[in-house]
Amino acid sequence: MKNFIDVIKTEDEQAEQVKKWLKENGPQIVAGVVIGLSSIWGFDYYNNYQHTQSVNARSAYLSVVSSPNLQALTNLKSDHADSGYTQQAVLMMAKHAVNQGNYQQAIGYLSPLLNTKNEFIAHTAKLRLSSIYLEMNNYEQALSVLSPDENSAFSGLFNHTKGDIYLAQGNIDSAKKDYQLALNQLSTDSELRGLIQIKLNDLN
Repeated sequence: MKNFIDVIKTEDEQAEQVKKWLKENGPQIVAGVVIGLSSIWGFDYYNNYQHTQSVNARSAYLSVVSSPNLQALTNLKSDHADSGYTQQAVLMMAKHAVNQGNYQQAIGYLSPLLNTKNEFIAHTAKLRLSSIYLEMNNYEQALSVLSPDENSAFSGLFNHTKGDIYLAQGNIDSAKKDYQLALNQLSTDSELRGLIQIKLNDLN
């Protein structure tokens, strides 16, 4: 019986301790729950916001693609400066400028992209800018844009373009060297391999 009474007493004391603890810590618990729920709701809000921003950026990008114009690009840059869609739109506008023969405008679009943190965008901009300088017969500038090449994934493309530049200069040995390097660096399923091989065959 004593043991039973001791158990009851212990449980009563525990109940009192729980009541006392809740009284002292209740506000903090409520605050913690509120903060926790707010964090969850805040996270959901942030995710929804990010999704909305992405959708809006894509819509603005498609507007530039469907009707290339400076105002559409300016709006995209203003509203979604950090979006990947903005950089893609700049590349597209540069291509549009080249198609119109406006090389200087294309250079103006591409130059700011050379130092972007997105390596794919930066290297694509380098290749396109180098090709524009080649088209303008500015061979030294075309070569300087491609050096140094710090991304092996683009080495084959860079060396192919270098080969074209050296060929345009009449530097056959350097052209053959870079074409061969490009063949060694490009994947076996690259569509460029056939074209480069034809160029090499013509030089031999």
